[in-house]
Amino acid sequence: MEKVTKSEQEWRQELTPEQYEITRKKGTERPFSGEYVETKDDGTYMCVACGQPLFSSESKFDSGTGWPSFTAPVEDANVATESDRSLFMKRTEVLCSRCDSHLGHVFDDGPDGQPRFCINSCALDLKNAD
Repeated sequence: MEKVTKSEQEWRQELTPEQYEITRKKGTERPFSGEYVETKDDGTYMCVACGQPLFSSESKFDSGTGWPSFTAPVEDANVATESDRSLFMKRTEVLCSRCDSHLGHVFDDGPDGQPRFCINSCALDLKNAD
């Protein structure tokens, strides 16, 4: 996989202000405000910044947290994780492995002992299945 590297100016030109704030500055959208929180459509959720496939609608579930939640990425190699100690908490940040965009966080409280990937809607682009 070839890494996508761009200048901050290029990212600002290609992303909306909200997408830039979340993916490049590690922001978080307000709970229950994102486009994909309630979405039940079939398809693949892609990285909004580089188009890499991240999550399948088959792994999406309603966590009640206010953000789209998934039990697993499409491919483990498509996401990366880092320790996040911001906001006086210890969490695990989820990043797109291709462009290093911040996606959200992963927690160990998903259904049936699976992980819960808690992802910002504006970091995603749903490509519906045909």
